Amino acid sequence: MKNIIDFDRFPLDREGSADWTALVERSRAALAADGMYDLEGFLLPGVAERATAEIKPVMDSRSHEHRRVHNIYFKPEIPELPAEHPALRKVETIGHTICADQIPDSILLSIYEYAPLARFLAATMGKPDLHMMADPLARTNVMAYRSGEALNWHFDRSEFTTTLLLQAPDQGGVFEYRTDLRSDDNPNYDGVSRLLEGNDPQVQAKRLKPGTLNVFRGKNTAHRVTPVAGSRERMVAVFSYYERPGVVFSAEERLGFYGRAA
Repeated sequence: MKNIIDFDRFPLDREGSADWTALVERSRAALAADGMYDLEGFLLPGVAERATAEIKPVMDSRSHEHRRVHNIYFKPEIPELPAEHPALRKVETIGHTICADQIPDSILLSIYEYAPLARFLAATMGKPDLHMMADPLARTNVMAYRSGEALNWHFDRSEFTTTLLLQAPDQGGVFEYRTDLRSDDNPNYDGVSRLLEGNDPQVQAKRLKPGTLNVFRGKNTAHRVTPVAGSRERMVAVFSYYERPGVVFSAEERLGFYGRAA
């Protein structure tokens, strides 16, 4: 890992040290204040490019093209809402996905499987432990968005989302988000409606740099990636950790996300 992660700036290899503790505290404070933190320069110079070069042939030839018209909840209906409610406005997502089993010896998986990373993430999130996902497809995914493609507004199922940007596009591909749009106690359907109508002044935008590790509260933070333009695709890895071991997706979930069950 010493040739992959910048341990001088992000001392994951010195767990419990003063520098490690200070980084955890800064990250936790950012999560509390903004619902997000990012570690720009997490990867050493050139590593994001090397990781992208490993992945691109697989992305070009074996990725699953995902085209989906959906609402922000990725659910066909919400029982308490009529079908025409503005919070259920349909949007379209288009992108390409590869799974962990397609990149078995990659730089990316070595980062995901680096145990001190999971312990650091758990500490920043205030969790006693985080475990790697047992699902051979879903544990780590790489998403690519090409010219005209976008990830549209949605909430994630997990409380926290961990991503690593590998490649930025020529134009577009901006990460937009609305922190704490809803809570576990308040779905805030009126607020969701305003967001989808483009009338939420609290939406923020972040143009991440390759090699940046980003963590945010995905469950209650609405977010999207704006349409990409140009010949360079936006490529981002998603690391999936859970508080309990052994988590796997169902065959139906795999088919829905990846176009295959195994």
